[in-house]
Amino acid sequence: MTAGTIGDQSLREAVCEGYRDLERLGLSSGSAGNVSVRCAAGMLISPTGATAASVTPQGFVAMTLDGETTSPGKPSSEWAMHAEIYRRAPAAEAVVHAHPDACVALSCHRRAIPAFHYMIASFGGDDVPCAAYAPLGTHELALAAAAVLHDRNACLLANHGMICHAETLAEALANALKLEVLARQYILSLQIGPPVLLTAAEMDVVRERYRSYGR
Repeated sequence: MTAGTIGDQSLREAVCEGYRDLERLGLSSGSAGNVSVRCAAGMLISPTGATAASVTPQGFVAMTLDGETTSPGKPSSEWAMHAEIYRRAPAAEAVVHAHPDACVALSCHRRAIPAFHYMIASFGGDDVPCAAYAPLGTHELALAAAAVLHDRNACLLANHGMICHAETLAEALANALKLEVLARQYILSLQIGPPVLLTAAEMDVVRERYRSYGR
């Protein structure tokens, strides 16, 4: 699924199902977390306070990247973070923000996830960084996340959670789940001691192999 027009009912239904997937996949619970997709006039984003049980396709809010709503409803309090990512990452077509346990645990220590596993390379670099702390729902948080995402497609958010973007919503959800699995595995490896990290040269090889992986 790629972004379509704001009035596209199938787009609303797809992004609504994606929001429900946050809870189904164990990435967030209750009204925590939010998802969006890029649209011609801006983005379509989950409404504030929605849960997997209460959210509906028509509840999603259409808005410009400057924050002007163009359909009824109140957007997620984190809309600015989504908008800033769309502004800076032309390839981003969907954004997922969630509060999964392992990502939150690491974010509370303000730790990046280093190259302990080759799959870290799939997020764009030799680590998954942790953005500086800023209060939820603020422009400062949007800028903090965007600052570390300039060459990455995912990051942790200090004392908060994680956010990622991709070319499709399905891919963004898959990346969010993959990041949570890696965060949990990193925490487990730390129980034994500091893990052996892959070198920059080894990560370069992984990135090159990723160019044709799955194609």
